Amino acid sequence: MSKTTTLSASPTNRLLSALPKEEYQQLLPKLEPFPLVFGEVIYDPGDLIRNVYFPTSGIISLLAAVEDRATLEVGIVGREGMVGLPAFMGVKTSGNRAVVQGVGEALRMKAKAFRKECENGSFLSRLLRRYSHSRLTQIAQGAACNRFHPIDARLARWLLMTRDRMGTDEFRLTQEFLSNMLGVRREGVNKAAGVLQQQDLISYTRGHLLILNRVGLTAIACHCYGIIKAEYDGFLPK
Repeated sequence: MSKTTTLSASPTNRLLSALPKEEYQQLLPKLEPFPLVFGEVIYDPGDLIRNVYFPTSGIISLLAAVEDRATLEVGIVGREGMVGLPAFMGVKTSGNRAVVQGVGEALRMKAKAFRKECENGSFLSRLLRRYSHSRLTQIAQGAACNRFHPIDARLARWLLMTRDRMGTDEFRLTQEFLSNMLGVRREGVNKAAGVLQQQDLISYTRGHLLILNRVGLTAIACHCYGIIKAEYDGFLPK
């Protein structure tokens, strides 16, 4: 599929779709399709941000380094947002690791061109200010959740957040990544997933996860999910 064909339709990324038609048309020559391959690293901490990414499907997880090789997830980005937000804030390097956790596609833009667009007082810059607040809400609520709530409730929250962004009940998840996401050892991951499986809320085998009962999973999840979802649903202008 050619770039022209891919970008001729209305964008499925929610930030880009909220732009005035004229502004989106002006961005088109600066956007290019980019495949999101499971497990691929977009940035590592300290990397120069050469491109920003607007996912149209799939998800990218943001991981903070804790010690040695240990990491903890501090955010996930799907078609509601963008990866490379530090570039919008005038920062040229990444402070986190960004890795593809759900296969899909994104629209990629050179960071230099992106910064120029934002400095011109575009509607995009207004959207990104509001989106920045949404991301901060996700990070802050996630930090509180990781500190105070049990593992199974945190796992349920994360699975629902992933489902919201992926638009599907079925996705790949490795034990290693779930361990990073929850900030616990693999034994803890197995125990939490086992609790949800025993209640017929999910099916999880060999890195393949299927949500069987979304309503039941929502009941298990802590209230943090509702706070993050309300922000996710409401940060764009109507």
